[in-house]
Amino acid sequence: MADDTLAHRAQNATTTEAMHLPPTAAPTNHGKTLAAWFTTYGVVITFVIAGLGVLFAQVWLFWVGIGLLALVLVGGKVLQSAGHGQGGDKTRARQARTGGH
Repeated sequence: MADDTLAHRAQNATTTEAMHLPPTAAPTNHGKTLAAWFTTYGVVITFVIAGLGVLFAQVWLFWVGIGLLALVLVGGKVLQSAGHGQGGDKTRARQARTGGH
């Protein structure tokens, strides 16, 4: 049983932990941006292609999938740099038009 007497509370003062909140609110799109969707679906599709290459023992198909994966990753980074990623200009403009979502 915990000692909850007045004397115990006076000798063992409770301290409150300071909260360090970010300076601004987090984006409301939860990462659902054009760059994120393009990269996610592109990676899934290219892994399916590479997986089919492994499944059917077609080395060329596996390497086509890996090559497309590199292109998808570069394309996602280009979209992010063009403002379609988290915090980008075009993403913020779309949020303003659609009410934050």
